[in-house]
Order: sequence, then structure tokens, then C-alpha cells
Amino acid sequence: MTTPTDLTAALSIIVGATHLSTEPDVLAVRSVDWTGRYRGAAAALVRPGSTEEVAAVLRTCRDAGAYVTVQGGRTSLVAGTVPEHGDVLLSTERLTEIGDVDTVERQVRVGAGVTLAQVHSAASAAGLLFGVDLAARDSATIGGMAATNAGGLRTVRYGSMREQIVGLDVVLPDGSVLRRHPRVAMDNTGYDLTSLFVGSEGTLGVITGVDLRLHPVPRHRVTAVCGFDGLAALVRAGRMLREVETIAALELVDGRAAALAAEHLDLAAPVPADWLLLVELAGDIDPTDRLAAALDGVSLCGPPAVGVDSVAQQRLWQLREAMAEVVGMFGPPVKFDISLPLSAVASFASDAAALSEKTAPQSIPLLFGHIGEGNLHLNVLRCDAEQEAALYGPMMELIAAHGGNVSSEHGVGSRKRAYLGMARESGDIAAMRTVKAALDPTGYLNPAVLFD
Repeated sequence: MTTPTDLTAALSIIVGATHLSTEPDVLAVRSVDWTGRYRGAAAALVRPGSTEEVAAVLRTCRDAGAYVTVQGGRTSLVAGTVPEHGDVLLSTERLTEIGDVDTVERQVRVGAGVTLAQVHSAASAAGLLFGVDLAARDSATIGGMAATNAGGLRTVRYGSMREQIVGLDVVLPDGSVLRRHPRVAMDNTGYDLTSLFVGSEGTLGVITGVDLRLHPVPRHRVTAVCGFDGLAALVRAGRMLREVETIAALELVDGRAAALAAEHLDLAAPVPADWLLLVELAGDIDPTDRLAAALDGVSLCGPPAVGVDSVAQQRLWQLREAMAEVVGMFGPPVKFDISLPLSAVASFASDAAALSEKTAPQSIPLLFGHIGEGNLHLNVLRCDAEQEAALYGPMMELIAAHGGNVSSEHGVGSRKRAYLGMARESGDIAAMRTVKAALDPTGYLNPAVLFD
């Protein structure tokens, strides 16, 4: 029988002693999620430096009967990287190779530990852009974003991570390596294995490298922030604007969040309103006139703030970019990452605010996110642990009652696994369990994630 000492010794041989830690202080930091609300316990941290080392680590842990939790940038908001079984933490942070940008095929191959900001930089240097952007771009890693099918600020134009991934390297739970690097645009030869692993939250294998699709950089942009007295009017505008051919971003910001940013961050809202909509168009022809035409007849509560040059555009984006700082002003917020039919957004916002007030009278519910897809982030501020326990389940039921999905772009993780049945039929869940059992029969890889 393999002892913990035998296991750490074997892992040390694979990755080198400097890339293995069992120090309690190190493991404590690595066993808490991004929000600081959810904590676990780990037995060791291992940082392999190649796909081959990842494979050897997985084989060793499987044979030893040790659970493994995979970690990238640890920006999960649903406790997706929090260990629950004294796990071995497998970090992809050393998988940081960035290949040459192929400007003809508009692709680049990167390691799973490369941050989103580094991808943006590499693409920009080659005169291209990467279609996914997040506020956590300096921390979020490509492997984790692929595993959770992350979306973000540009999804209305380019789609989520699944649309950006051409191929990948993934180490399966048995230690074998799957390499999918198609060199042609159309490949209809069997199962779409790449898509299987994108969004699987590390339950089926460890993504170690990704081939990313890049895009041309639009020559012109125009950005505007529009104010609305009511959320229903904003949603109607968003539904119309998302159909504009050159749409590049469509972001909702709660006026209460704007007020907090003004009070605490000295960041005045571009327009005074109860609800704000940031809209950006981008194309090879100046889209300013098209934006003006699109906004003609929209029920705004005043003139929009418009930015036609990069400095003015960045200034308008500041409020949306500040949301992460705003929601952390009163300690870790309770986060609900959801998707809703656009027709239900206004009524849900009202009902969610009432539920929050009833459960946590001092709470501040803030809503923002990607209104073009109905992909929204509800953050309940000033909500303690006892109140969170009373609020979480009823809020999930409220989301489902409005026809929504309990998770949009952050995944299920461990925090939402009890609510998977609100989003998937029993047959769906059974099929997913069958796939999991086929690839990971002992269930040792990311055991706390997705399934109860």
C-alpha cells in the first residue's frame, strides 16, 4: 500500500523537489477559492512542467488511490479548484510556452498555464486579437478558461472559449495523452473530442495545451454608455443592439454599482441613470453613424456618453472594469453566475432584490454582465455565511422559476453541484456520469466538481 510519504517521494522524482510542496501554509493558501468563502484541505501541491510530467503525476496518483484537484489561475467563483478529500493539487502554472503566431491560419498554440493577458499581448504583437476577454485577464489561465468554457466581455461578437479552440492536448485520467491538432478547417471524422473536454471542468482530463483561433483587428471602434430609467427598457435596447452586424460588446451595469464606484473609487458614471448599458461597435468602416442610427428611437433617460478615440473609449470602459473591485468592497460577495431569457431579466432582477432583502436585510444586490446573451452576474454584498446558507437554495429556485440556467460561464464547480438537476434532465446527467466513469472509473480526478 502506498503511504503519503511514498507518494510525495514519487511525485518529487517526477517534477523535482522544488516543484513539490507539503508545507501547511502553502497548501492553506492554495485550498481557498477566489472569493475567500470556500475552503478545503490538500495533502500536497505538485507543479509539473510538461505534458509528460502531468501524465506521470496522474498515473502515480491514480495508482496510489490519491484524489487530484487541478488548478490553473484559481479564479473559479464556484469553488471549482477547492479540494475536499486531502487531494494532491496539480497546478498547471509552469505550462507557459507560447508558440509562434500563425498569421496565415490565425492561430497560436499555448500552454495551459499561459494567462489570458499574455495571449492578448502575443496576438496584438502579430496584428491580431483573441476573442475572449475577462476582467481577471491577468490571472485567468487558458487551461482553466477552456475547462470552464469561459465567456466574457466579447462573447456577443466572438463566442465563448469553445468557439476559439481549434485543438488541444489533454492528459486522460489513465495517464495517456490525447493530442488533437487538426490542420484543416473542416474535420468530420468521428467524435468532436475537443468540444468534449472544453467545459468539462477538469473531470475528464487535464488540458495541458491549446490551439487558439485568432481574429483580425477591426480598424475602427465606437463606444457608448447609455442610461435607462428601467431595466425592461434597457433589455429591449440590448435585444435590438445585439443584432447590429458590427456589435463588439454589450454590457449591463447596475446603477447601484455605479454609485458605489463613484463614492468609494472616485469613478463617476459616464451618465446618471438607474441602469447603464455599454455598447461597442467595431468594423473596418467607422461605425459611428451606425451606432447613432441604432440608438435613434431607443428610450434613453438622457444623451449617451460616446467615445470615438481610444482614450475616451478606455474611460467609458473603466466603470465596467471596476465591477470586480466594487463587489469586493464589503468583503467576499455571494455570487450567482446565471443565464436568463432576455424576457425574464427585469422580473428576475426585481424578485432577486426582494429575496435578498428578505433573507439578508442589510444586503446590496448588484447585477451586471453580458446582456447580449442574458449571461449575468448577480452579486449580493453584505451577506454573511449564515445568510448565504439561507439565500443560496431559494435563489437557485428563483433562477429556475424564471426559465434560467444556474450556471452560465463559470461552470458548476462544487458550489453548484447540488443544483445540477435544475439545469439538466436526469438522462443528461446519467449520460455525463457514463462518460466520466468510462474515462475515470475510480473517480479520482476533480472529485468534488460537477457531480454530487
